[in-house]
Amino acid sequence: MLPVPGATGDGRLADEVAFVLTRRARSLRAHSGQWALPGGRLDPGETAEEAGRREVSEEIGLELGPDRVLGLLDDYPTRSGYVITPVVLWAGGAGEPTPNPDEVAELYRPPLAEIDHEPRFLTIPESDAPAIQVPLFGRFVHAPTGAVLHQFREVVLHGRPTRVAHLEQPVFAWR
Repeated sequence: MLPVPGATGDGRLADEVAFVLTRRARSLRAHSGQWALPGGRLDPGETAEEAGRREVSEEIGLELGPDRVLGLLDDYPTRSGYVITPVVLWAGGAGEPTPNPDEVAELYRPPLAEIDHEPRFLTIPESDAPAIQVPLFGRFVHAPTGAVLHQFREVVLHGRPTRVAHLEQPVFAWR
């Protein structure tokens, strides 16, 4: 289980701690308008942790040092040929996020309780793997973001080791 600063052990973590979720700007070439966690490609010579911190700075304006890295979740291979390495960062006390309008159309900071719901697993004709949908904002967030949120929920809020690399993305995300 990842250590989360401020975890009280009495169930309040899900109500007191938030995460950052963005809607990607419409002007972006890939996956415009989709829900996403801050992130992007590794620069040459960068570690996943360094890239995660840089992307948070570039997308939402928070400068987080190496001491803010709590850990990594499982790699998630996407249908578009990338491998996502989720880096869990602690941003408490780092200031207010300032979204970069070139990358972020909208920024949300829902409490962890917003993802503390069972996801839906769908069967789709294009794949033998179940497609995951995480309920959020009265809608559903799909993989890869939904898979990462689901693993984070399971590991951090419930202490359950959970793997997600096998979970499918919706067909519209296969490009």
